[in-house]
Amino acid sequence: MENCFNLLDEERLKNLKYIEDKDTLDKILRYNIKQLSQIYFQLCKKEKNRDYIPPSGKVLDEEEILNMIEASLDMWLTAGRFNSEFERKIADFLGVKYALTTNSGSSANLLAISSLTSHKLGEKRLKEGDEVITVAAGFPTTIAPIIQNNLIPVFVDIDIETYNIDVSQIEESITEKTKAIFVAHTLGNPFNIDKVLEISKKYNLWIIEDNCDALGSKYDGKYTGSFGHISTLSFYPAHHITMGEGGAVLTNDYNLYKIIMSFRDWGRDCWCPPGKDNSCGKRFNWKLGKLPEGYDHKYTYSHLGYNLKITDWQAALGLAQLNKLPFFIEKRKENFRLLYEGLKSFKDYFILPKATPKSDPSWFGFPITVREDAPFTKLDAVRYLESNNIGTRQLFAGNILRQPVFVENNIKLRIRDSGIILSKDISKDHYKLLPNTENIMNNTFWIGVWPGIGQKDIFHILDTFEKFVRRYIR
Repeated sequence: MENCFNLLDEERLKNLKYIEDKDTLDKILRYNIKQLSQIYFQLCKKEKNRDYIPPSGKVLDEEEILNMIEASLDMWLTAGRFNSEFERKIADFLGVKYALTTNSGSSANLLAISSLTSHKLGEKRLKEGDEVITVAAGFPTTIAPIIQNNLIPVFVDIDIETYNIDVSQIEESITEKTKAIFVAHTLGNPFNIDKVLEISKKYNLWIIEDNCDALGSKYDGKYTGSFGHISTLSFYPAHHITMGEGGAVLTNDYNLYKIIMSFRDWGRDCWCPPGKDNSCGKRFNWKLGKLPEGYDHKYTYSHLGYNLKITDWQAALGLAQLNKLPFFIEKRKENFRLLYEGLKSFKDYFILPKATPKSDPSWFGFPITVREDAPFTKLDAVRYLESNNIGTRQLFAGNILRQPVFVENNIKLRIRDSGIILSKDISKDHYKLLPNTENIMNNTFWIGVWPGIGQKDIFHILDTFEKFVRRYIR
């Protein structure tokens, strides 16, 4: 440290102790700390040149650092002022009434399903053995909460090109036990919301939108995440904005909002935010359960809940990211367009993605399916791309019914309009009921469109695809 030098004026520092107004002192010190941090970022944290083009990633600058330092100086370790502002702004952005942050998108999905089991919903609550329609081609934590709440997942097939639920199969899969539809907007591409809402209304079903990969996508001019009874978001670094770890649950229903908050916050009946008391104005006047009258509402529990909150430090990071979201959305769309234009000459070998009618996707990734009559396989393509420093990903679990968790456990499920079976008993004939899901497991992968990918990267990707295809069609 001998070579370091002091950037601070020691004489001025001595004078600070004579400032009696603590608010003024706080502002002066915060300003200087943040100024030095900004200099540190500009001099020491410039992004290094990279050889590898990852399929996803985060884009950060000094705004995130300054917000995180501001939150650190507050020394408010749980959710506080930054979280309140973030919840309000993300709800306003999507056009919904209520947003609740949580520690991951997976936790958001768990809270969404768990909240629908609440006794406070009366006859509408989900009960053990009720069925939830979903798809097998997706991320595991869309499906896991269904099973974790002792519900029966009902798997229908997907559409190749959009990679979303095949809505023509939903009604034939509904029984008197069906109570909800829980599906994702795959890789940012909205599913057919009109049809899903129509079925929901006809059969009185709950709709949960897994919007984790689709922040900023629109359907019929409205943001996805604003259509379902409940929707979810993820703020993992791979997603449209990041908190490092984080997620959110959104709803327009005040009753659901309070139930979700209860499940998130230990299961308590009280809805006071951290550090606040008596929001209801009758903290010691409740009579709930078989507790004595006046039992402290802050220690009254109406659900078997969790502690899935975030810190204010995470929310501060999310707020800085939210300011960049419009740019991130447009950059993803631009990268998708450039890739599509460059790859459409290879349509004889690849099925390229197709936006759902009436939608304007904020793409999470660029999915590609190798045609079954192509002179190469998905594995050939993935290996070649990775060897040329282009990152690839599978379409998450592929067919999740083939994953070890289903093969090795006795999980109750249905596949389309078949009867309930145990996952260990799934046969080849059952897999045949999901032909497109099988197809994407065997033949689909995706590459990145995230905002950190520039035109130079796009040119390299397209050049690599051309070299790869030319190896097989000479």
